[in-house]
Amino acid sequence: MPGFPWDLRSRPTHLLLSRLFNAVLFGALALALISPAMSQNVPLISGGGGFLTSTSGGNTTYIPVISPLIAAPLGNHVLVESRAIILTAFFPRGGGRSGYDHDSFLGLDFLQADVVANRHLTVVAGQFLTPFATYNERLTPIWISNFQEAPLIFSLGTMGSASSVGGMLRGSAASSEKFNFDYAAFFSATSTNEQFSAERAAGGRGSLYLPAAHLEVGASFDRKLQGTEENFAGTHVWWEPANSSLRLRGEYARGAHARGYWVEAGYRLSRFSDNTRFLARVEPVFRMQQTFRSQPDSNDGLPAADTQLADFGLDFHLPHEIRINTSYSRQFSSSGNRNIWQTGLVYRFLFPTWRGK
Repeated sequence: MPGFPWDLRSRPTHLLLSRLFNAVLFGALALALISPAMSQNVPLISGGGGFLTSTSGGNTTYIPVISPLIAAPLGNHVLVESRAIILTAFFPRGGGRSGYDHDSFLGLDFLQADVVANRHLTVVAGQFLTPFATYNERLTPIWISNFQEAPLIFSLGTMGSASSVGGMLRGSAASSEKFNFDYAAFFSATSTNEQFSAERAAGGRGSLYLPAAHLEVGASFDRKLQGTEENFAGTHVWWEPANSSLRLRGEYARGAHARGYWVEAGYRLSRFSDNTRFLARVEPVFRMQQTFRSQPDSNDGLPAADTQLADFGLDFHLPHEIRINTSYSRQFSSSGNRNIWQTGLVYRFLFPTWRGK
């Protein structure tokens, strides 16, 4: 499934039960480590589930998916957290055959321990989302993203797998009423483990937020340190004008053989209607993307030819944490133009594992 943050073809079917067992085992261990006497720090189970469809070239794929997340505090300074993705895709059989085939995916997006050292530093260890730009850490959950498919430049900087195995330092370097500057620096080791694969790399991100302007700007840099070494650089901008329902965000990234950008805008119509009315729950969204290829590279995850993609969406924010996402995309490329229609019904859940004090 190209374009999705998860690649169904990258996980053999025989690994599914093993991954599921590890995810369940981790959850049980995390809960067991927490003493009932510390019930004020109640672990939370969150996440989302949904049913997605994608139609391209007249062929429709159906994807039931669930993505649970657990956050388990261990005292006042340690947090263990993990997010999994479980899905099955049903897609038309190729080669002129009728009917549908299916493929399954189960894996952990991250499994990490966060140690709060002080107000300026949090130490992270384990498998974590690579802190390059903003999409990977902020917009990949299905209950947050406005579009099913990740941006075309998603693999630049995240090095394909989107996660790293090693250590990370992050926090707020300096802040005042007028600004906040936060940072994230990481090192990833080479890991060929079936459950936690990663490449040797290092890098980080810095972001400046201006509260008065509701504006965030930042820059990222990663270096791949194994195989063919290469650098990745990127910038991002998020802007939510004050007293407005408009949201603007975008990223630019470049690698050794390709570069590109995406810009997304969304506007909640609640400004024109009472929050109890249907119109207030509607959000039109638009995303424009372009990639530019300088040299052939079959490993960077970007299209082989220069590509333009315009995404038009209409999201419905219903009561009880239910959302309906619909979108139409038009792709322009020398390798072929195509239309993409997508819909999704998503439910967000959140509950404590037990009642706290």
